[in-house]
Amino acid sequence: MSTHLDPAVKSSKTPGSKEVGADRKEKTQGRLAAMLITPTMVVLAIVIAYPVVNAIIMSLQQDEGLDPVTGTFVAGGFAGFANYIHWIFQQCTGPGGTTVSCPPGTLGAQFWSATGVTFFFTVITVFFETILGFWMALIMARAFRGRSVLRAAVLVPWAIPTAVTAKLWFFIFAFDGIANTLFHTSILWTGSEGPARAAIIIADIWKTTPFMALLILAGLQMIPGDIYEAAKVDGASTWQRFRMITLPLVKPALMVAILFRVLDALRMYDLPAIMTGGANGTTTLSILVVNQIRIGFNSAAALSTITFLIIFIVAFIFVRFLGANAVESASGEAKGKQK
Repeated sequence: MSTHLDPAVKSSKTPGSKEVGADRKEKTQGRLAAMLITPTMVVLAIVIAYPVVNAIIMSLQQDEGLDPVTGTFVAGGFAGFANYIHWIFQQCTGPGGTTVSCPPGTLGAQFWSATGVTFFFTVITVFFETILGFWMALIMARAFRGRSVLRAAVLVPWAIPTAVTAKLWFFIFAFDGIANTLFHTSILWTGSEGPARAAIIIADIWKTTPFMALLILAGLQMIPGDIYEAAKVDGASTWQRFRMITLPLVKPALMVAILFRVLDALRMYDLPAIMTGGANGTTTLSILVVNQIRIGFNSAAALSTITFLIIFIVAFIFVRFLGANAVESASGEAKGKQK
């Protein structure tokens, strides 16, 4: 009996066998990927997910202890969203359990002012750090003798711990410090709102501008030099090359750098805490959280959760609407190269 198969039958079976093999390979790779990712996901769940969930649970509980307004003892227990209402609407418990506005000077009355101070520092510092960082990156991207030494020197302020930086600038802005001596002034930098905020802004710009410059420099080095050469041949000026080539191509790296700095500035703590102690209009949300921890953990957990939500919303806006999505940009470039 002939075992010869019709060619049409062979051709009809071959694609099916290839699809089965491809499906089996994908399943094997999927299981391998799951095995490799599982340990990381477990660690992230322990380090990130558990503290976040625990903080939310704590924020729904009432703190035990003496009420700072009435002086009466308050028993703990489930409080619902009372802690959130306390911070957002600045409401405190008055005599007889009534709800009253938190007295001026108390922590409960400082949420919106601390939020405003936090965003003030964020906007001002990130704005100047972006401009100065871009300028420094453009210089470091050029080819000249001693470029490596310059790049290493620029990173020194960023490498110094923030606490050390804060103490350094604290002495610089002391009444008999270098700042007043150099400019022949008698300013009490940490004694009033304007100078105190200016001192913190200057210290933060000095500290983190190199970080911005480093990230922007990485984006500049990804731009092929042939594009600039072609633009020069076409007669494009320096400003035209910067506006039409440099800015559009470095935008993904620039937006990621701005996103990182914004998220870091929104949780600013070390500089104002060490330089001014949060006095004279320099209390940020992080300082307010730490101060509240000394009074009650549950109320501080609610404030921490609100701070987390604020930072999350800002990050979402950057990634969703302002193009600060490095992963999506990288995948798009990879697909373009494959085509």
